[in-house]
Amino acid sequence: MGTLPDLAVTGSTGQLGGQVARLLAAAGSPQRLLVRDASRAPDLEGAVPAVASYADAAQARSALAGVKTLFMVSAAEAEDRLQQHYTFVDAAAEAGVRHIVYTSFFGAGPDCTFTLGRDHYATEERIKASGMDYTILRNNFYLDFLPLLAGEDGVIRGPAGDGLMAAVARADIARSALTVLRDPALHVGRSYDLTGPENLSLATAAELLTAGTGRTISYHNETRDEAYASRKSYGAPPWQVDAWVSTYTAIAVGELAGPTSAVHELTGQEPLGLADFLAEAHTL
Repeated sequence: MGTLPDLAVTGSTGQLGGQVARLLAAAGSPQRLLVRDASRAPDLEGAVPAVASYADAAQARSALAGVKTLFMVSAAEAEDRLQQHYTFVDAAAEAGVRHIVYTSFFGAGPDCTFTLGRDHYATEERIKASGMDYTILRNNFYLDFLPLLAGEDGVIRGPAGDGLMAAVARADIARSALTVLRDPALHVGRSYDLTGPENLSLATAAELLTAGTGRTISYHNETRDEAYASRKSYGAPPWQVDAWVSTYTAIAVGELAGPTSAVHELTGQEPLGLADFLAEAHTL
């Protein structure tokens, strides 16, 4: 079989990692696909599955042996996600990985409003302390999620007020990641704030969704108390409800506003705005 590819990609059974893996395959880049279940790995030219989970250090070290560049998609939301991240980052360093590219979050910080952004910040710090070269992709909220925020009644509910966000298409993040992974040496020590081209309020997003999807979508600004009450019925653990609600409060306080030129800088293309994203989605 020869030597295994020295580029490893996580998350290929998911949305973002799957897009990145397909772009790499189309570009002719051999890759090792780190997956929990080899039978679920996408069948791509030049791609070799390797079984690993973030929480199993020994398995991760084995799967990463000989890897030079690692694309690390943040783990699925879980109460112990940060511990999983730490275990995996440490295993990557111990396995001799030279450069790690991590998908973080726009405005990640130790006390940022979006609760999961704090985990991203802590993961960034672990990576920076690991001795590996790194590139951080700080992704804004996904445009892809906006159509899913509306309930069956067509109403988006949350305490976002008139706050703005520079939401970005997942496809633009994948294209940006491809650029970094194809020539990582050019991006050592860099953090990129990846956004769409415009600031959007949820009220404006609702208007664009109405025009672009054929559904009638509106935005109802909840109070924080209303937001917690309306999500109670899901029976989710407190950390998850905090994450859901802080999605909106982070927008309200302006922590997700401010379009950047990073996507254009990395890809040579302007990022998709919401109207163009919806038009593209409906022609597929």
